[in-house]
Formats: sequence, structure tokens, C-alpha cells
Amino acid sequence: SRYRTRLAQGAWIVHRSGAPQLSRGATSQQVSKMARRARGLVALGAAAFVASRCLDVSFVAPGAGSTASRRDMLAGGMGALLGVAGISEQADAYDLMPLPYAYDALEPSIDKATMEFHHDKHHNTYVTNINKALEGKTQPSLLELQKTAIQAGPAYRNSGGGTYNHNFFWQEMAPTGTGGAPSSKLEAAINGAFGSMGDFKSKFEAAGAPGARFGSGWVWLVLDKGGKLVITSTPNQDNPLMDGVDGTAGLPILGCDVWEHAYYLKYQFRRPDYLKAWWDVVNWKQVSSWYDDALAGNGASV
Repeated sequence: SRYRTRLAQGAWIVHRSGAPQLSRGATSQQVSKMARRARGLVALGAAAFVASRCLDVSFVAPGAGSTASRRDMLAGGMGALLGVAGISEQADAYDLMPLPYAYDALEPSIDKATMEFHHDKHHNTYVTNINKALEGKTQPSLLELQKTAIQAGPAYRNSGGGTYNHNFFWQEMAPTGTGGAPSSKLEAAINGAFGSMGDFKSKFEAAGAPGARFGSGWVWLVLDKGGKLVITSTPNQDNPLMDGVDGTAGLPILGCDVWEHAYYLKYQFRRPDYLKAWWDVVNWKQVSSWYDDALAGNGASV
């Protein structure tokens, strides 16, 4: 048997005999969700088998007295199974988002080796550390986590911010030549705020240059609280969503990572060259979509 389920952004999930599979149209965010769902199906199947055995009238747990509750034993067994399968709300709060393209898809702007260690090592470290910080605690959405990250402490600010920022970064890029152009609405807003697309790019690059953002950080295009497009930068893994951020607060729709690990293998000390080359891999389709979301008052859910 075969049936399909409609998802956001035109993606379809194809099911065969109840097993979910991602079609080519599925988004990168759905990959981790489907992986968790697959684990859940396995766990639920196992739990159903345990239930059928425990409810058998002939079942008696070794050493169980007459007052033993089969319901309690069953609940405990199922809880253990679901915990092992990663169904617990507190376990593995966030996943390492798979890249939505091959490691070498952004060349020559960003080289394969940089993408491999940037995603697999640096990004993975942020995910691991924020999960440790959240162990045993309620898991907010990654977007919600950003608001109070500075006040919540270094793990939330650095690792929670780093997880969000990198999810954002991978999705706002696309293989060379496939990112399209800004929507007419976004292009008009950029021209109105900065004069022209060329002027915007020059100002954005200047804000991310070492003289303006010394050391590690990010440069952003945000929709500020007044509804205007503004270029800003933030230190380390801070972002404009955080209360108390050193920079313009707002809803980011574009951001470039200017930490050295994002470009040093190819560009060494030449950060301006990296920023210029980066425009060739910007996914303007995604950025335009986030601009529409921001106009509606919604941050990018990554």
C-alpha cells in the first residue's frame, strides 16, 4: 500500500506499508523529524508487543506478589522502551541538521573541507553542548530559546545561539547558481533602505569586515522593531533575536558567519574576499520567504 502526506513548502512524504520516507521535495528540517518518527514507530511496535505479553492472563513477573500491578509494570516497560528510542521530550532536544546539499556544492565560494569540519565538528559541538545544558529540563523550540539565551547563561547563549545560527546559515545558502534572486518585495525594500542592491552588499560587507566586527561574530540583515531593514553585527554566537544583544534587535532574514573557521582554510586572513564570494551562494528564495515571515511578525523557524 502507498499513500502520501502533504507537508509545508510543497514537500510530500511518501509512505509504504506505514514506513515514512522522504521524497525529493522534502526539506532538510524534515529529515531529523522523520528520523525521530521512525525511531518512534520501532519503539511503539516493541511496546505493543510487550503490552500483549503483559496483559496475557498467564503472565506473572518473577518475584511479583499478588498486589503487583500489571499496569505499573507495563507503564515502566513502555517508558523504558520509549526512552531508549529517543521519544522522551527531554532527550536529544535538538538534532544536528543535515546539510541540504553536498559538502562541495558551494564551491568555489566555500570549499568542501571547510564545510565538512564546520558542519560536522563546530556545529555538532554546539548541538551537543546545548543538549547537555537542557538535560532534565523543558525543551523550548530553538527559536524560542534565543529570546532569553543571554540571561539564561553561557551554554544557552553560546551553544543555543550557535545551533540556531548554523541551522539558519546552512538553509540560507544554496549550490552555486541555484539561489535565485530576491523577491520583488524584498528587492524594493532593500533599494528603499540602502539605495540599491550594490550599495546594500557593500554596506553588508563593510559591517562584516575585521575593522567593524573584530574577532568572531556574525553580520546580519534584520527587520527591526520599526519594520525597517537594518544591517547589524553581533559578537560570537549572539544573534538579533536575543534580548540584550549588542547590536540591533530584530528578526534576521540574512546572516553571514565571520568566524575564522567559516573561511580560513581557503581565504586565511582575507575575510573581505570571503564576504564578496559568499553572495554567489546566497539562497535568495529562502531569504525572501523569511522576509515575508518577518513582515508577519514571525522569526525564522530553523
